[in-house]
Amino acid sequence: MTDKNQKNKADHSARTLRQKSETLNSTSRLHDVKEKEAVQHAPARVTLGRLCRLLFEDKWRCLLVFVLMIAGNVLALAGPKLSGKAIDAIVPGHVDMPTVWKYATLLIAFYAASALLSYAVTFVMVHVSQRVTYVLRRKIFERLMQLPVSFFDTHATGDIISRISYDVDTVSASLSNDVLQIGVSAVTVFGALYMMLSIAPPLVAVFVVTVPISVFFTRHKARKIQPLFRKRSAALGQLNGYAEEMLSGQKTITAYDRQEVIIGQFDKNNDTAVEAYYAADYHGAVVGPSVNFINNLSLALVTAFGGIMYMMTVMRPETWPVILCIGLGDVSAFVQYSRKFSGPINEFANIFSELQSATAAAERIFRLLDQPAEPADAPDAAVLDTETCRGQVDFTDVNFAYSEDKPILRHLTLSAAPGQLVAIVGPTGAGKTTIINLLLRFYDAQSGSIKIDGKEITGLTRESLRAAYTMVLQDTWLFGGTVYENIAYARPDATPDEVKAAAKAARIDAFIEALPNGYDTVLSDDGVSISKGQKQLLTIARAMLARSPILILDEATSNVDSRTERLIQEALYALMEHRTCFVIAHRLSTIQNADLILVLRNGEIIERGTHEELLAANGFYAGLYGAQFQ
Repeated sequence: MTDKNQKNKADHSARTLRQKSETLNSTSRLHDVKEKEAVQHAPARVTLGRLCRLLFEDKWRCLLVFVLMIAGNVLALAGPKLSGKAIDAIVPGHVDMPTVWKYATLLIAFYAASALLSYAVTFVMVHVSQRVTYVLRRKIFERLMQLPVSFFDTHATGDIISRISYDVDTVSASLSNDVLQIGVSAVTVFGALYMMLSIAPPLVAVFVVTVPISVFFTRHKARKIQPLFRKRSAALGQLNGYAEEMLSGQKTITAYDRQEVIIGQFDKNNDTAVEAYYAADYHGAVVGPSVNFINNLSLALVTAFGGIMYMMTVMRPETWPVILCIGLGDVSAFVQYSRKFSGPINEFANIFSELQSATAAAERIFRLLDQPAEPADAPDAAVLDTETCRGQVDFTDVNFAYSEDKPILRHLTLSAAPGQLVAIVGPTGAGKTTIINLLLRFYDAQSGSIKIDGKEITGLTRESLRAAYTMVLQDTWLFGGTVYENIAYARPDATPDEVKAAAKAARIDAFIEALPNGYDTVLSDDGVSISKGQKQLLTIARAMLARSPILILDEATSNVDSRTERLIQEALYALMEHRTCFVIAHRLSTIQNADLILVLRNGEIIERGTHEELLAANGFYAGLYGAQFQ
């Protein structure tokens, strides 16, 4: 009999995993389509604008970076001019050494000062980018805490974690490196252009041809590359989501020897991610060498034309136009400035793929931050006093559907008197858990009325409404902390004696005392070091510590053995005293003493009454009961 029960449990776990996987995959596909449609209306300039506004919130550091950057670039831009003057001091047959040493010393001093200022800029910019990283992660987590449950029902956990970690890190790296490089490049380009115009305006005509070619080529590639980086980020999020989902079901996967199938599916997702990475990186890498070739071509033309102008200046000074006259030092300076002018353009092309990746990551972050939060309470919402709340709950003609084409609850009407134990039974998918979701306002009904103590729940603040409930769910949740902290989570102001009394009432105190550090034993990773039954007993102890007037038990004893279940029944009944209690159960043996049993099927209550009344009616409930106990 034990083996049969274990097999039934394993079958149930496998079905649950498959249903979860199918639901997650279908909703993820729907979400991906919606995201792609949304991305079309989010130009890169909008994303970069929002990122810059976030960056400039630290205005004083940004101003310091700007000043240091200008100063460092001005000093660096003076270098070619000084070296040109040193070269002009060298003429055939005579070298003016004092002048050469003078400009050489100045050149060393200017470049050293520029290097120190560049170091300072980098140091400050790292602090700015880390602040942005901190702010982004905090904003994301705050937004996640504000989002409705429906968001988490349609988004893979791994994809969300990917946005908090990978996407934020990508943006941070771009801010500390790429944005700084762009700023330095912009100052260098305009400074070098000014110096070139002051030396030989005609030679600048070379860049009138080559620069537009670089700009148009880069813009053309940008339009093609940006969607590839969006696809890359989405593929990584999907891969992380699948990995997280499969790891959470690793025991079931192993029990059913499905490792090869799961690995095969992972390989498909991994291949998709690799292909997305290859396409984005390949097309992004093409930009740098192409622009580098154009810049090298412009440098060659400048050198050739500058040499011709110098030779004509020396050989035919009387006939050569003054505007075209140029000295050897000026040719040298102009070539250096041309390198400074074209170099940043080439560097921008080389970091182009990184910028595209950062933009795609920022888009995913901002799409998450733009998700609508849970609707605010009504301006005149009242606060439900849990101390005086009696626990009268009334559903009147409630209709609800997660999607318009699939109604879940139809014209649901029920009433739970204060202190009454109401059990809700029915086949999977009948809408039992949906009733709990509506009670807690995780979702709002499309029509009908739900009241507590005669007050419409939509007219109450969510915080006070949810404080009126204590829940024990089938899916237990423990956080990284001590056993004591996990139990006291329901009421942080509870005394140690109250915590221990709750654990004793839940029949878990002996187990806790046997742990190495007793109540101070640290649980980690959702309590993987203890059994599911022990985890559930801890959550029951947590519920016993709370003082809420309404209790919700959703398969609360499904993970404990029959002997332990009998032991905690008395404790649960003590917990239910003077509370309105809703119990969702598949094991009908746990609800035989319920004051009212509601039989739910296809979103409608088809039977209601006590256990004896429903058996006497010989209807659907009697069939369920007979199937379990035959």
